[in-house]
Amino acid sequence: MFSIVFFVGALLIILITNWLYNWWNPKCNGVLPPGSMGWPILGETLSFFAPNTTLDISPFVKDRMQRYGPIFKTSVVGRPIIVSTDADLNYYIFQQEGQLFQSWYPDTFTEIFGRQNVGSLHGFMYKYLKNMVLNLFGIESLKKMLPEVEQTSKRNLQRWSLETSVDVKDASAQMIFDLSAKKLISYDSEKSTENLRESFVAFIQGLISFPLNIPGSAYNKCLQGRKKAMKMLKNMLQERRERPRKIQTDFFDYVLEELQREDTVLTEAIALDLMFVLLFASFETTSLAITLATKFLVEYPLVLKELTEEHEAIIKRRENPDSGLTWNEYKSMKFTFQFINETVRLANIVPAIFRKALREIKFKEYTIPAGWAVMVCPPAVHLNPTRYKNPLDFDPWRWEGIDTNGASRNFMAFGGGMRFCVGTDFTKVQMAVFLHSLVTKYKWTPIKGGNTLRTPGLQFPNGYHIQISEKEKASIG
Repeated sequence: MFSIVFFVGALLIILITNWLYNWWNPKCNGVLPPGSMGWPILGETLSFFAPNTTLDISPFVKDRMQRYGPIFKTSVVGRPIIVSTDADLNYYIFQQEGQLFQSWYPDTFTEIFGRQNVGSLHGFMYKYLKNMVLNLFGIESLKKMLPEVEQTSKRNLQRWSLETSVDVKDASAQMIFDLSAKKLISYDSEKSTENLRESFVAFIQGLISFPLNIPGSAYNKCLQGRKKAMKMLKNMLQERRERPRKIQTDFFDYVLEELQREDTVLTEAIALDLMFVLLFASFETTSLAITLATKFLVEYPLVLKELTEEHEAIIKRRENPDSGLTWNEYKSMKFTFQFINETVRLANIVPAIFRKALREIKFKEYTIPAGWAVMVCPPAVHLNPTRYKNPLDFDPWRWEGIDTNGASRNFMAFGGGMRFCVGTDFTKVQMAVFLHSLVTKYKWTPIKGGNTLRTPGLQFPNGYHIQISEKEKASIG
């Protein structure tokens, strides 16, 4: 009996030892980048999600860059990952999209956004959905939308000025959500019996959190928020099917038209996941950028002065000072775009962009095995002192004379390659128009909050509360 127990015990020790060895020393036909795979299964997940309060590169990435160099291996949420802070490798990854690499996100992410979400689709289907989205957020559509964006900003700022304190993060998120939801699904928060944004708030709180799916955890609340929001969207789609409109007025109408075509490749599941992602992406990322921008304008008075002068000059050039913004005026906002670029460079709202190697890839002296995930790290690019002098300084003037309409080796705040964010122009329009209304008509002082937290995504855990009031009329002159 003892010999059998001894044999089984020895066999288990050998198997476990072998498994541990293979975990810490993954097989590779070449040389893997240096790094650590962390604990078995868990990997370095806890360190990756550890909160930090700096706008600098996260300690997780920065410590490993110093120890291993710009390219290193790790394991997060059970997957082996190559982390790239190397500008050349990042550029190569984006250029080889669909050939050597394809979009990939951890299983926990696809559980949250849906397995049919646009970020998980490839090839023809991705291009098809991208063109659908551009139908709403393309330049020609934005030109028509500009007056509505301006009116939305003016109306909300006026409302904020009547309150003793406003949380810019929450209030701007509500403002943008209402506009986006109206354009996408004709949703009106003031008339609806159900609060759609409430579901998204629960969703956002657990979006970039440790993926522990137990009751009460942030991740579990995130999944429950998605479930509730998806149920509401499905009901809305069904109602629209039963009572179709004769004239196409929102994105839902366009989606229904596509679903009813005989040769359509669109399914209801893909359409609903697309609506969910668009609603989230259209307001959460932009509201974070607007909040940080408002905070920077308080902290950097010379920037506020320059920005105000640019926008007041636009009004002075008009025959009628009360007429609305034109597309030409929007395109003339040179310093505003520099300001937006600098804000999103430091915000690093998207802390990681994931891809998967479709086959074994040699880059410099390293080999990336087929099937491994690759994590591009935008903060390491945006805060590289060899590319940006004093990278943690807020300096919009550094963008003078630089064209950043697309992604580059050194700027990827809106993604890169064929998956460059289709909502980039919509985000810039909303930010620029909001800033125009803000700096020409209002003054504000911070009340409380404004501290940032990364886990690793950007958050304002205590919001950013300000008191806002109208300027004296003569100041615009």
